[in-house]
Amino acid sequence: MTADTTDLLTTPLYALHLELGARMVPFAGYAMPVQYPSGLMAEHRHTRDAAGLFDVSHMGQLRLVGPDAAAALETLLPVDVQGLGLHKQRYGLLLNAQGGILDDLMFVNRGDDLFLIVNGACKVADIAHIQQHIGSRCQVIPMPEQALLALQGPQAAAALGRLAPEVLGLVFMTGMAVQIDGIACYVTRSGYTGEDGFEISVPGTQAEALARKLLAQPEVEPIGLGARNSLRLEAGLCLYGNDMDDKTTPVEAALTWAIQKVRRTGGARAGGFLGADTVLAQLDNPALLQRKRVGLIATERVPVREPAVLENMDGQQVGYITSGLLSPSLNQPVALGYVQPDYTAEGTELFAMVRGKPVPMKVSATPFVPARYHRG
Repeated sequence: MTADTTDLLTTPLYALHLELGARMVPFAGYAMPVQYPSGLMAEHRHTRDAAGLFDVSHMGQLRLVGPDAAAALETLLPVDVQGLGLHKQRYGLLLNAQGGILDDLMFVNRGDDLFLIVNGACKVADIAHIQQHIGSRCQVIPMPEQALLALQGPQAAAALGRLAPEVLGLVFMTGMAVQIDGIACYVTRSGYTGEDGFEISVPGTQAEALARKLLAQPEVEPIGLGARNSLRLEAGLCLYGNDMDDKTTPVEAALTWAIQKVRRTGGARAGGFLGADTVLAQLDNPALLQRKRVGLIATERVPVREPAVLENMDGQQVGYITSGLLSPSLNQPVALGYVQPDYTAEGTELFAMVRGKPVPMKVSATPFVPARYHRG
C-alpha cells in the first residue's frame, strides 16, 4: 500500500519506482520508495552481498565557482577545503554561530568548481545559508536539473565497470567525470552504506535511462529508503535530524575525526569558521561536554528504537537513543544515542527503557558491521 503522496515533489525516477512495485512514502518533501516487493530485509542483504541501486535524487546538489570559493567555504565548515586535491572528496559539517550542525555534506574539488551534495530536507535552507554568508565571494549555483543515483555493494564495481571501465580506477572518496554508456555523469566512489560503491550525478532527463542500464546488470536490484537506513546504521553513520541537529556540536556528535588538524587550535588556518569558539573550546577541554554520541548493542533480541531513554544501574536517566533497529546482518539490536560523558567507555552497561521494561545494552565501538570501502 502506498501512502498519499499527491502533494509531494517527485524525482525523475518516480514512474520507474511505480513500475517496479515500490511502496512510496513521504520523505524530505518527496514521494520516495521505502521498499520494493522483495522487502527491506532482502534488499538489505542484497546490498551487503551484491549491489543495490538507490534513488537519492531528493538530495541537494550545488556548485561553488570562483578563485575564492575554497577559502570562503572554510568560513562555514570546520574542515580543510583549501588543501583538498583535485577530484578528491571530503565529508563536511555546515555549522551555525553556536557550533551546532545545520547539515552534514559531501564536497569534491573538481578544479573548476567545488561540487557539494547536501541532505534533501535541509537543501533549501543550506543553499540560502551558503548564499547569505559567502555569495559575495563566489558563485553559488544550485543544480536542480541533476539527479543522483547510488550504486552500493561489493559487486557495484563489477556492474558499473561494464558500462564505464574507467571508474574501476577510482578509490574511496575520489571522483571523475565519465560517460556511462554515453550518458555524461560525475561519479564519486563513496556512499552511505559502509560498502564499496558509487554515487552518480546525472542529468535528470537521463536518470531513468541510466537506472535501467544499471538494473539490467545481473548483480543489481532496486533498494528503498528502509534498507538505506538499516545499512547506514550498521555502518555507524549519522542521520541528520536524528543523530545530530542544529543544537549538536561536532564534538558532541563524535565527529571530530572530520576536523582536520589545520583547522584546530594551533593549526595554520585554525578557527575562522562559524561556531569556532564553541567547537575549539570543546576540543581543547572535553570537560565542557555534557553529552556525547555512542554506539550501543542490546544483549537481548528486543528492538530498541528512538527516542528510548537510557538509564544506568541505579535507574537514573543518563541518555537517550537517536537511531535504533534490529540489525539484519548481526541479528542483534543496534543503536546510536547520546549519554553523559561518564558513560561513554566501551563496554559500559546501560538499560534502554522499551514499553516500561529495561533492555540491557552495552556501549560499543562503531561501525557495527566492518566497512568495506575500496581504498586501493
